[in-house]
Amino acid sequence: MTRATLLRLPRPLAFLAVALAAMSLGGCGVNNIPTYEQSAKASWAEVLNQYKRRSDLIPNLVESVKGFAEQERKVLTDVTEARAKAVSVQVPADILTNPEAMQKFQDAQSTLGGALRQLLAVVERYPDIKSGANFLALQSQIEGTENRISIARRDYIESVRRYNTEITTFPGRLWKTALYPTAQEMATFDIPVEDQSAPKVDFGTGK
Repeated sequence: MTRATLLRLPRPLAFLAVALAAMSLGGCGVNNIPTYEQSAKASWAEVLNQYKRRSDLIPNLVESVKGFAEQERKVLTDVTEARAKAVSVQVPADILTNPEAMQKFQDAQSTLGGALRQLLAVVERYPDIKSGANFLALQSQIEGTENRISIARRDYIESVRRYNTEITTFPGRLWKTALYPTAQEMATFDIPVEDQSAPKVDFGTGK
């Protein structure tokens, strides 16, 4: 229906025609790209939130395990340095469409995760430390955070997969060309096999 035809229609009918046209476009997926994009951005925000939560827990964890023997204090240094590096990594505004920046961020977080797992493994040799009240409280918080990180990353990966698929396949490619020419594929996580499930943080208190 042309604009001239719409203008000749009575106002209620013209409004109805426009509404029907909008509904038909919506059914064709015209809004999928911005919808999926916002979903991916929300998932990314949750990833950042959970990584920050882990980072905020580490100083208390390090403080609670300072009873290590001298030869094992290196794990404390490694965790502290890895945390400092992870916190210092700049997260540019375009990180979601910048694979290089995403990889740098991911590498820093993976290094921190590895150092944290090593620290927790060493704690197993110190019954007095791992049975302390402060450490037991951190146990629950760390377990929960690692699980939430795993879930947040999984949700982000799925959101990006859906968005990238939409802008590279039919009919999404047509909508991208016509209405969303600036839409770009988003970078995703390349998670190592050992990190594809939530790390099991076991302090020897479970059965």
